[in-house]
Amino acid sequence: MIAVTLAAITKLRAIQTHHPEDPIVRISVRDVDDSRLSFSITLEATTQPDDDVQQMDGLTIAVDRRSASRMERVTIDYTEASGFRFLHDEEGHSLPLLTIPTLN
Repeated sequence: MIAVTLAAITKLRAIQTHHPEDPIVRISVRDVDDSRLSFSITLEATTQPDDDVQQMDGLTIAVDRRSASRMERVTIDYTEASGFRFLHDEEGHSLPLLTIPTLN
């Protein structure tokens, strides 16, 4: 499953306070083409039957099973300057995969 830094958890909790009707944090990854992936973070009301669900410091994080296998060794981080970033741990080196700017 994925890892989420404390900074990312803190920001996700802050975003959730503005959307209490959507308590589930959904993480997904899709193919853009043969060499590119698209990652997303959304808030939803419920989990789905095919989700892998993880509780993390008060957050419920759902990842559909197709995405879950592709999220192995991925860490989600957050900084004010860059927004959310998906980092892939490749043999001890953290490689940035994507940055998602955050709209408050």
